[in-house]
Amino acid sequence: MKPLSLTARISLLFAVAASLVLLTTGYFLTQVVDAHFEEGDRHELNGKLELIQNLFKHATSQNDLDLLPQQLDDALVGHHGLAVAVTDATGEIWFASSGADFPQTLLNDCQAHPAGCTAGTLHQWTQSGISYRGMAVSMTTGNGKPYTVAVALNIQHHIVFMDKFRSVLALAIALAALATAGLGWIATRWGLSPLRRVTHMVAGISAERLAERLPATGLPTELKPLATAFNAMLARLDDSFRRLSEFSSDIAHELRTPISNLMTQTQVALSSARSKDEYKEILYSSLEEYERMAQMVGDMLYLAQTDNRLLKPGVEKVNLANEIQDLFDYFEAWAEEHAVSLIQTGSATVSGDRLMLRRALSNLISNAIRHTPPGHTVRVFLGRNGDTVTVSVENPGTEIPVEHLPRLFDRFYRVDPSRQRKRDGAGLGLAIVKSIVDAHGGSITVTSGDQKTCFQITLPASAK
Repeated sequence: MKPLSLTARISLLFAVAASLVLLTTGYFLTQVVDAHFEEGDRHELNGKLELIQNLFKHATSQNDLDLLPQQLDDALVGHHGLAVAVTDATGEIWFASSGADFPQTLLNDCQAHPAGCTAGTLHQWTQSGISYRGMAVSMTTGNGKPYTVAVALNIQHHIVFMDKFRSVLALAIALAALATAGLGWIATRWGLSPLRRVTHMVAGISAERLAERLPATGLPTELKPLATAFNAMLARLDDSFRRLSEFSSDIAHELRTPISNLMTQTQVALSSARSKDEYKEILYSSLEEYERMAQMVGDMLYLAQTDNRLLKPGVEKVNLANEIQDLFDYFEAWAEEHAVSLIQTGSATVSGDRLMLRRALSNLISNAIRHTPPGHTVRVFLGRNGDTVTVSVENPGTEIPVEHLPRLFDRFYRVDPSRQRKRDGAGLGLAIVKSIVDAHGGSITVTSGDQKTCFQITLPASAK
């Protein structure tokens, strides 16, 4: 089943809500009109009973009783639809006006229980298709004779009116519900027009038009947060597409050089017969290129896993001073070869993944050794400031221009693109460092000045 549109749903809700309100109003209105008629009938019947009771009180002799029927007939002149019946103590009809049609049970009950048969109890019945409303009371004449007097009104015109009133009211409610649904549809259609405009604009956005943005002005208050959130999403997508495009271009560029070297070396090796040692030298050279490509692919896979939150860092206490000392031992031979000293001061402990943090520190220290002039020192400082731990890796050397600092952690980014890539690596080391630090809830910054460069990592401190 096809789901209803938002316009149809709101219109239907309008119609249902209006119908409920109108039905409730109609019910109470019907009750009020019906109560009004009942109260009018009660008032008229009570008036007639008071008149009849007054006539009975003045009947103190037999002569007066003989005149009562004529007086009752005179009292009913001009009161169409009003009927009176009087029974004596034996239950026989003593007087009955024309049109009287009382249920026998009403007269018998009043005759049997005269004490409980008083004015005020209203009865309603239907006989021969005509509805009546009446009362029966016990009365005594002036000389003490008991009688039962019943008065009734023909209320058929009330019944007809109420039936027609209910029919008209039901038709009015139905038409009002339809009108409300139609007006609700028009109002909803008009009210949702800004949403349709936004939908039209969104439909026109593609990968080639990610720079477009939804207008922040002229929209209803309810749609402004949606437009703001959508624009923020477009900005993220635009940045992701741009970075992906640059990343793909950098990958192609980085892989082209070793593949070209391998092809050239292979073509040269096949161009003429060579000795066993010469072939071994070519194979060793090819192996270096393969190792470099394997390292690049491994680093790219690692970054892809961290970007997609597939690598969850472990939670253990890591003594950073011990890890740095182990790395110093590992890089000792290479540092001595470059005449570079390694010094570490301070101590700190964090909670995290020891191997991931070790890799990040290794990348920073190796990068510092690589760019430190011979005869100088790489310094690593550890410290704690409140709930955070700082790790600073500082090396002397050529300053990095300020415009390059924000992009040092981008993949394949190099301050000097012309530098020998074989010596500097694939350009993914600092990007890996940042991804590891981000995964641990930390941050990394870089400063360069006074002929030295300093990378500083800030991580949440481990609880003591």
